[in-house]
Amino acid sequence: MGKTLVIAEKPSVARDIAHVLGVTGKNDGFLENEEYVISWALGHLVTLAEPEHYSPAYKKWSFEALPILPEKMELTAITKTRKQLKVLYNLMHSRKIDEIICATDSGREGELIFRYIYEMTKCRKPFRRLWISSMTETAIRDGFAHLKDGREYDLLYRSAKCRSEADWLVGMNASRAYTLQYNTLLSIGRVQTPTLALIVEKQKEIDAFKPQDYFEVQADFGGFKGFWIDKKENTKLDNKEEAEKIAASVQGKAGEVTKVSKEERKQPPPLLYDLTELQRECNRKFGFSAKKTLDIAQGLYEKRKMITYPRTDSRYLSDDMKEKVRKTLQKLKEVEDFTPFAEQILSQGNIPFTKRIIDGSKVTDHHAIIPTDGQIHTVQLTEDEKKVFRLIAGRFLAVFYPHYVYEITKVYTFVEGERFLSKGTVILQEGWQAVEKVFAPKAKSKKLGEEQVLPLLSEGHKVQTKWAKVLQKKTKPPSPYTESSLLSAMENAGRLVEDETIREQMKDSGLGTPATRASIIERLLQMGYIQRKGTTLLPTEKGQNLIAVVPEEMRSPQTTGKWEKGLSAIAKGNMTEERFMSSIRRYVQFLVADAAQGKKEVVFSPDPVRKGKRHSRGLGKCPLCQKGAIYENSKAYFCTEWKRGCKFTIWKNSTEPYGVSLDEKTVKKLIKEGKIAQISAVLPQTGEKVKADLVLCADHSGRVELQNVTREKKE
Repeated sequence: MGKTLVIAEKPSVARDIAHVLGVTGKNDGFLENEEYVISWALGHLVTLAEPEHYSPAYKKWSFEALPILPEKMELTAITKTRKQLKVLYNLMHSRKIDEIICATDSGREGELIFRYIYEMTKCRKPFRRLWISSMTETAIRDGFAHLKDGREYDLLYRSAKCRSEADWLVGMNASRAYTLQYNTLLSIGRVQTPTLALIVEKQKEIDAFKPQDYFEVQADFGGFKGFWIDKKENTKLDNKEEAEKIAASVQGKAGEVTKVSKEERKQPPPLLYDLTELQRECNRKFGFSAKKTLDIAQGLYEKRKMITYPRTDSRYLSDDMKEKVRKTLQKLKEVEDFTPFAEQILSQGNIPFTKRIIDGSKVTDHHAIIPTDGQIHTVQLTEDEKKVFRLIAGRFLAVFYPHYVYEITKVYTFVEGERFLSKGTVILQEGWQAVEKVFAPKAKSKKLGEEQVLPLLSEGHKVQTKWAKVLQKKTKPPSPYTESSLLSAMENAGRLVEDETIREQMKDSGLGTPATRASIIERLLQMGYIQRKGTTLLPTEKGQNLIAVVPEEMRSPQTTGKWEKGLSAIAKGNMTEERFMSSIRRYVQFLVADAAQGKKEVVFSPDPVRKGKRHSRGLGKCPLCQKGAIYENSKAYFCTEWKRGCKFTIWKNSTEPYGVSLDEKTVKKLIKEGKIAQISAVLPQTGEKVKADLVLCADHSGRVELQNVTREKKE
């Protein structure tokens, strides 16, 4: 009987599985024993082929070659990981292997990684799927005991495949088309461009905002304070003179409490974390970027084995997890920080499960993020890992606590015909906030009057106005996005759609997925479309210009939201691949046509070179095409018309063997004069010092030569 090949996504996961299965034999690129061979990908080993794979004509960027719409999208090996792909190819076709187990991450992207390898290697052997939500030994053993036929995940693969191909078609065609039209390298994406549009639109609101002065009147009645209110309980006054008149009229005057109202309010525990909410919370509390939070959470899942699968979009647990929850509470009880809270929950006998915790109908591929029921060793964690784990564990405990119950008291005071309102809050039951204040403390509220402790007051109580003063304030502009608020906007992008029917259809759709949103933000930063300023994300001039030139369909979250909904429908079997991809191909044709129609009145500044260099006019006019300007990047001096076919390039390392440095000053002179006479150089064969003319070759290709070489005389 042959062996079973297990393919994990990463070497570390493969080692964990090998440990559980007792596989210890080491080979180059895999582990082996009598029953199993365990190997791994290194993330993506296979990707969609580049345009030039389909035709050499696509190598040159030109409008004539667009749109690029291959009849069948083909795969290619990623060069730097080709060796490991070869290992998998040999194993998958080996006679000693009878069956394959897909053990990549349990999600859309993990499925795609395995299936692309399976397709690229032309493997036809049967495979089963390992689908687990944590990396503990118990979870791995249980997963291997309940393997599923790999074909049960065909719909998930089709959804992943469509997502991959749609991103390629839109990104490749739109990026080329708009780059050619606006003569600067532009990266356009199905998800990243609408996300950028959110940030740009927010900045427009901020820029258009004009602050206005307003005034409030605050009075001290001895023991408590209040704000003047009108009939609608609005505290704002537009006129300073009117505010000063009110303050003067009540200064030192007697008044009376005319009404005291008390309202009890209850706040249920928050939901468990999904990835987006965890990223938002870590950004608010610790200033972590979305990517940093994801990296830490992935480490807590894979390396530490202390939390469940983090790349989830669900905030609920499935119906069959009640016993697992009990075991997890027992494990937390053994950790000093969590002991009193876990004990209190377990002491009730019956754990208080509610629909806000257990709801199988709201669990998709994975349940909410919770601690595992394995060993919890917080001592070995880094400080940042502790912060994230304490949030997850604290939230897990908090959801089993009762409501936070508080009482809001409103006191209305009447003085000289003017009404004043005083507010106070009394906590009646701390409930779940007793847990959250330990593991996820909130910043104190700065709202005046909300936190004051009010004395015991009743209607008819007489007061004396000790003082009254006018507070001058300004209306505030909208706040720029932080990563926390941007993640929320991306998650709820469907709500931004004006059409009510479409908005209802998209209520569960957003921009990207929890697993991809961090990388989208990082991509926008890398492309120079946005920048971080403190904790906020602001658009750059380049980012604003890009949104100005792309059509509304590219900017709108409606388009991408509908696609995300379509991808979800494919995964559920409610939409065909053909229908989805047809809409993508039509959209690509529209984008290319829009870019080709003509320039809008937008000028992109040249991208800055490394080390912060920027030249307003470049280093000179291109000697070859006579249209572009010469700019510098890390490896060469090039023409800005390269996208339109100009081949002028001066490679920086081309004169290194002769000891000649092609710096900015030298290249500028070369472009202007064509030659620099009698510079110092060395002969690479002998090391002799010489004098020579540095010449820009007559073909204007950018090639440089040393001519009229003379040896320096020895003294």
